[in-house]
Amino acid sequence: MKICCIAVEDEPPALEKLVRFIRDTSWLELLATFTKSIDAMVYLNENEVDLMFLDIRMPAMTGLQLLDTLQRKPQVIITTAYTEYALKGYEYGIVDYLLKPYSFERFVQAVQKIKTDMQPGVSTPANAFIFVKIDYRIVRVDYDDVWYIEGMRDYRCIVLSTGKILTSTTFSELEAALPRHLFARIHKSYMVSLQKIKLIEHHRIYMHDKVLPIGETYRQAFYQSINNTK
Repeated sequence: MKICCIAVEDEPPALEKLVRFIRDTSWLELLATFTKSIDAMVYLNENEVDLMFLDIRMPAMTGLQLLDTLQRKPQVIITTAYTEYALKGYEYGIVDYLLKPYSFERFVQAVQKIKTDMQPGVSTPANAFIFVKIDYRIVRVDYDDVWYIEGMRDYRCIVLSTGKILTSTTFSELEAALPRHLFARIHKSYMVSLQKIKLIEHHRIYMHDKVLPIGETYRQAFYQSINNTK
C-alpha cells in the first residue's frame, strides 16, 4: 500500500533533499510539492492526502497557521531547523519532528510510524516518543519508558524506567501530545501509562512501587479508557 504525501518547504535545497528521500522510500508516493503554505492549503482542501511533510517557518503563512486552517488534516511530519517549535508541534498531534539536517535513516524512522499506523490491527510502535522541555533543552522521552507523571507545583515529574526528569511542560500539553490509548489522566496531579498498571482496587492504581489515587473528576473517563466499569 502506497502512502500518498505532499511536501511543503520554501527552501530549495531542503525541498530537493526531502523529495529525494521520499522517492527513495518505496511505500511513499509524492503527489505534489509546495513552497507556499497557502498553495498547500488549497490543494489539501481539494485532494485526499495521507501524509504532509511540513516546514514551520514559511512566508506569509507559517506551517502551524496552515494546520489551523485545515478542516481535514493529513498525518503530519514537521521538518524544521528550529527546536523551539517541537512542543508546539506536538499540540497538533504530529507524528514526528525532523530537525534539520536530518539523515535518511532518521527520515525512514519517522515515516515507518505512518506505515505501521495505517496497517490494520497493528499497535503503536514500541519506539514511539514525544519531546519535553527541560530548562533550555528539549529531550526525547520514549512511551515505553514512562511509568507515570506527577504534578509538582510549576513542574511535572516524569517517572521513567531509567529515573526521573522534571519538565515545565504542562499537563494540558502532555495530554495533547500523548496517545490516549496508552496514557490517561487519573487525577489533577497524575497521568499514568496504561501499560504499566498492575492492579486497580478501590479507585487506586498499583504500579511499580507506587499507589496512585483515581480522582473523582477523572474516574468515568479513565474507566472508559480501559473498557471497564466502576
